[in-house]
Amino acid sequence: MEIVVRAVVVFAFLWLLTRVVGRSTLGELTTFELLLFVTMGDLVQQAVTQQDYSLTAGLLAVSVFAVLTIVLSWTTWRFPSTRPVLQGTPLVLVRDGEPVLEALRSERLSLDELLAAARQQGVRGFAEIDLAVLEVNGRLSFFRRSGVPGGGAGATEQPPAGA
Repeated sequence: MEIVVRAVVVFAFLWLLTRVVGRSTLGELTTFELLLFVTMGDLVQQAVTQQDYSLTAGLLAVSVFAVLTIVLSWTTWRFPSTRPVLQGTPLVLVRDGEPVLEALRSERLSLDELLAAARQQGVRGFAEIDLAVLEVNGRLSFFRRSGVPGGGAGATEQPPAGA
């Protein structure tokens, strides 16, 4: 039973830590998937090398992490009101071509980093951006202004005339 309690405490701590650190470094994995994959290897390694009580204890700890991940995923699906707390909410970083400095500051994201991400999606500068959103999975979504060449929601090219 001690292993289960320790696994729950470590899981809760790592979940809280990933919420505090921010989402811009998470990439495509959800927070809970990241926790599961990063910690699973170490927990199993400790059991295999007998740094922990036993192989059973390591497997039990990994199982607790997996079950908690499934429970949190099910909770966000079944009770949508828990999503903002468990997964976060999308955050507007640029509105009408103007960076939202408070949002950038809260996510510790510099203007240079934001512009670099915009350029990777074919956006030349803030003047082209109608809306930029930091999604809960850490991805940045850019929506171009409709009056700008190549504009439109997420468009990278203007449709041909008459199309």
